[in-house]
Order: sequence, then structure tokens, then C-alpha cells
Amino acid sequence: MSAQLPSFPPDPGRPRYGVTPRPEWLRVRIADSDDYREILALVERKALNTVCQEARCPNIFECWGRERTATFMLMGDVCTRHCGFCAVAQGLGRPLDPGEPRRVAEAVAAMGVRHAVVTSVNRDELPDGGAGHFAATIREIRASNPGVTVEVLIPDFLGSEAALRTVLGERPDVLNHNTETVRRLYRRVRPDAAYDRSLGLLARAARFRDGVAPELRVKSGLMVGLGETREELEGTLVDLRRSGVDVVTIGQYLQPHERRLPIEKYYSPEEFEDLLREGEALGFSRVESGPLVRSSYHARRALDGG
Repeated sequence: MSAQLPSFPPDPGRPRYGVTPRPEWLRVRIADSDDYREILALVERKALNTVCQEARCPNIFECWGRERTATFMLMGDVCTRHCGFCAVAQGLGRPLDPGEPRRVAEAVAAMGVRHAVVTSVNRDELPDGGAGHFAATIREIRASNPGVTVEVLIPDFLGSEAALRTVLGERPDVLNHNTETVRRLYRRVRPDAAYDRSLGLLARAARFRDGVAPELRVKSGLMVGLGETREELEGTLVDLRRSGVDVVTIGQYLQPHERRLPIEKYYSPEEFEDLLREGEALGFSRVESGPLVRSSYHARRALDGG
């Protein structure tokens, strides 16, 4: 049975639900290629999920075709949370597949990537939130792909310090957790999450970096266009930097379908340039800011410099 999509009641003063037209300058060029089709066949053959497909990422043709990279999504394609922006199906998860970490490692080897990115749906019903599955995947990738760096984009594990330690214990090269939006909008955008819980996770990862793993990069991402003010956005960047985040990504929210939150503003390329400069001024080692930037877009750059 397919997961039921949430219905968000309209708010006075906000755009009504439905597809928000895009400006002319924001268009994604579909560039099918042999490399794209090869990776699609590999993902299907290995029975894997990718966030590229499930989240309807606008960069899929560039990443799969030109750069031969993909972000693997662990633990199924159904999420236990009810975020207002996400295209991933929502409902009860299925039992974990113990062979999945090995198949991800095999796919990384077949693609020949230098930097592997792994994320997951939220699995709040699991005792560890799936942390052990992340750890097993890191181990399998490292065993089969010497020299490949590994980035994990993790959920908040409901604030469990033990779950975070399980992942950090495998020493990923990048520990990524997306804040997504500003504090005021959490109840609307991420009703099952908590702003301070996300900041706390990032701060604990930063303390692990400072005390144990100086090579670790701590990373987070934000979407814009959901109704935040510029002052709120700047304040969130300050909060992330104070929490010890090294790398931040800032991208335009793009409504995946009409049953998801409407876009309240399209930021111009000039505004994204301003945000990039503000992030650099705050001391982030790298800032990726642009309309089509996503948390795993050009992910290996997190390890460049700094």
C-alpha cells in the first residue's frame, strides 16, 4: 500500500498550494547520456535507492552523466517523518536489508568515484535510528574501495548521542546533517524535527572533530524560498558557524509536486552571491550557494582547502 501524502492547510497571507511557476532564468536542461543510463541500470541492478531519484533532484543528469556520482539512500524509500518539502514517500519503513551496505560498496566501485555520498530516510522506529546501518555501509565502502572518501548525510537520530557516536566511530570524512530552514519555520517545514536538536548534533560532531578527528568536515545545508526573512537566514548561518560547522550549502527550494509546500520566493543569482560572501565572512571553510545547489552537489569540494 502506498504511503499517504500529508495535506497542508493554507495559511492566511501565504501562497496557495499548487505548482509555483519558475522564472525564465531558472531552467534545468535535460542532458541524457550513456553514462546516465549506465548508472541508472547499475542502481536498478543492485536494487538500490538514490536520493537523486527519490527527491527529484534537478542535478541528476549532470551528476550521473558528467560526474558519474550518485547519493545512495539507505534503509528503503519510505520515510517515517512528514516534512512539508520532500518528495520521498512517507509511512512505515520495511525491515532493513543486511546486504544493502555491501551492494552500495559494489556500486561505488563500479562507478569509480573518489568521493562516496550516503544518506537515508528517517527510521525513527528503529532503536538506533539506523546508525548501525550507516556504520556498516562506511565499513563496506572502505573495505572495497581503498582511498575513496566517504560522506554521510544523516538524520538527527532523535537526538541520540549513542547513535551519533556509532557513525562517528567509523570516521567518515564528512559528517553532514541538514538544518534545512530557519527556526521559526520548523513547525511548518519540519514538524517532526527540532532546530536546537539539529544544532546540538552538529555541535557534538564538531567536538568530536576537535578532540579526535581533525580531518573531519562538519557540514549542513539550507533551503531558501520557504518564507524566511533575510535576517532569519543570516541568523541561522551564525548559529551553524557557532555550532562548529565547516561547510554550508544554500540552495533554492523547488516544489517537487503540488502536494508539497509552495515556493514563497525565488532568490536571484545575485542574492545567492551575497549569501556566499556572508558565509565566507563568517568563517566557513567552504560555502556552496546557488539556485540549484543541493547538499550533495559537488560534494567532494567539502574536502578541498581548509
